[in-house]
Amino acid sequence: MAQAPHKTDQELKTAVIEELQYTPSVDETGVEVQVNDGTVTLSGEVASLPERLAAKHAAMRVGGVKNVTNKTSVRAPITSGVNDQDIAQAASQILAWAVDVPPNAVTAHVRDRKVTLSGEVTWEYQRNAAARAVMYLKGVTQISNEISLESQPSTADTKAAVEAAIRRNAMLNPRWITIDLDGSELTLHGSVGSWSELREAERSAWSAAGVTSVRNELHVAS
Repeated sequence: MAQAPHKTDQELKTAVIEELQYTPSVDETGVEVQVNDGTVTLSGEVASLPERLAAKHAAMRVGGVKNVTNKTSVRAPITSGVNDQDIAQAASQILAWAVDVPPNAVTAHVRDRKVTLSGEVTWEYQRNAAARAVMYLKGVTQISNEISLESQPSTADTKAAVEAAIRRNAMLNPRWITIDLDGSELTLHGSVGSWSELREAERSAWSAAGVTSVRNELHVAS
């Protein structure tokens, strides 16, 4: 397992701020950074949900970061020219056109510019795709993803399939990752060298048929 060189909290804070400044889609002047024992906390206000996500990803890219807590909020536009009804209509249209969201599976409700997604899909990537589709709509300040996954029985091959996927992945070292499967709930244990590796392991777990819940208990080794 490749480990990032140890950095002090102050060094991590400086590196995260520099990465935010280097990220064109983020206005770093609105984001405050605090670091405690390798955990980065972002706060402040940003202009949109995509910017909020970009700020989190920027912090996650910095070597030595163990965790990222994103407390930034999206400031409501003073005059966006759209209301809840406009957002709901646009959300329904874009969900209907999204190729990675099953037809008629997801419903969007809007109140005070906050979108709540409900429904049922088969895969986690479809839940994420629905949220991503409406994230870029003008005027949206928050998304609550309440889409559930269809219950699928796991098989004896489910755990083996995830383990094989981790072995194939160039980013991951299978010697440091163990898997427990309880029904359709899969838990990852062990350690990884970076936040991006942690998320990659989680993505591999979600891709297995029969998995409807993933508990990621991996930690980033310092």
